Amino acid sequence: MDIRLLVEAVMETAGKIKNDNMSDQDFYKLQFAEEYMGWLNIFGLIIIAVIMIPNIIFAIRCKEGFENKWSNKFIEVAEQIGRFGCFGFMIINIPGTWFGWWSDEAFAIYLIVDTILVVLYCAIWTICFKKSSIFRALALSVIPSVLFLFSGIMSRSVLLLIAAILFAPSHILLSYKNAK
Repeated sequence: MDIRLLVEAVMETAGKIKNDNMSDQDFYKLQFAEEYMGWLNIFGLIIIAVIMIPNIIFAIRCKEGFENKWSNKFIEVAEQIGRFGCFGFMIINIPGTWFGWWSDEAFAIYLIVDTILVVLYCAIWTICFKKSSIFRALALSVIPSVLFLFSGIMSRSVLLLIAAILFAPSHILLSYKNAK
C-alpha cells in the first residue's frame, strides 16, 4: 500500500474542508510540497551532512591538514568538479535532468543502501581515524563513490550520475596514490 496516496487524500480532504469556499484551482496552488520536494532532496541533504561530519572533525583535529604526495592537476580538477557536483546534485534536483525513483520499492532500496553506506563510511572513519593506510584510503574513497553512483542510478539523476562518474575514478586514484 502506498502511504503517500493516503496522506495526500487526508491532506486534500482536510484542506478542502478548511477552505471549502475556495476553488479547486486556487486550493491546489497551495499544495507546493510535491513541487518543493521535486527540486530539493532532503534525504540527499541529510546523507551529505552526515558524511561530512567525520571530515570536519578530521580537519579540526588535524590542523596541519592533508599532505598531497601525488600531484596531477587534471585528476585533481576532475575530482573537485565531481565532488562538488555530487554534493550539489545529491541535494538539488534540476528539472529535466532528474526523473525520480521508479517505484516506492526503489525509493526504499535507495534509502536502505545509502544508509548502510553512510554508516559503513562513518564506522571506518571512526575505527581508522588515526591509522593512515591503503585500506582506509581506498575504503573512504570507494564508499562515497559507490554511494554517489548508486544514488544517481536509483534517483535517475543524469547530472548526479555524470558527476559521480567524474568523481569516482579520480577520487579513488588520488586516495590510493596519496596513501602509498
